[in-house]
Amino acid sequence: MSEENTNTNAETENPNPNLNVGLSLNDLAAVVRLIDVCSKRGAFEGPELTSVGELRGKFAQFVEANKPPEENSETETQSQ
Repeated sequence: MSEENTNTNAETENPNPNLNVGLSLNDLAAVVRLIDVCSKRGAFEGPELTSVGELRGKFAQFVEANKPPEENSETETQSQ
């Protein structure tokens, strides 16, 4: 009987093991914006604000550190 329960738990944890789920920088930036909107609308209570703010900060720093460089050098060269 314990084998049957183990198989059932494994199936419910990952129903489709072949599904390729990925996150992009745009997804993470959307999470930052979502946290901002929720915060403005008062969705978080006082005790939650610290942990939500820390998580938002981590996401924002990761997005900023990993976004591709802007192509301002081409624009500056063309305008001169």
